Amino acid sequence: MSKTKLNPQPLLYPTPAVLIGATVDGRPNFMTAAWCGVACSEPPMLAVGIRPGRYTYRGIRENLTFSINVPSAAMVRETDYCGVASGAKVDKVAACGFKVFYGSLQSAPLIEQAPVNLECRVVHMLDLGAHILVIGRVEATYVSDDCLTDGRPDVDKISPFAFLGGSGGPQYRALGPVIAKPFGVGLELRAKE
Repeated sequence: MSKTKLNPQPLLYPTPAVLIGATVDGRPNFMTAAWCGVACSEPPMLAVGIRPGRYTYRGIRENLTFSINVPSAAMVRETDYCGVASGAKVDKVAACGFKVFYGSLQSAPLIEQAPVNLECRVVHMLDLGAHILVIGRVEATYVSDDCLTDGRPDVDKISPFAFLGGSGGPQYRALGPVIAKPFGVGLELRAKE
């Protein structure tokens, strides 16, 4: 198989489309982010890359708290809007019809319509250049009751989606079918050991 060398790019596929919440100037605001992921399991921590000029980043810096809201595919329009509009100029909560609630941190707004909400307290902020890597410890996790099966989050009911770049330009994509079970399918190669 031949390969083409490209300029260095963060081509990690897929990246989740999430809504980052913060209180800015006393009101809730949300921004779309795709550069978000798990940073640690014990204690639970998430990381998100945010440009320092973003309005939401200002609220994160002020309060040292933020939320990560995992939208369902049904929320793709609102998710995209929160990435193209600035909270410094518009009330995204009103425009999107978000119902906002607060958990124990009281300064990290959460979106009721999002199936999964994570309240985070900032533990590190690392200036990487164009983005600040914000690492937050998950203080509380909320999952909509109708997105649980046997008391556990059900990804099919949550219906998250991803952001992708590449050919055809940027796009949002839903998740596909299960292709294998982890910690099992690879064991088939043990026969070749």
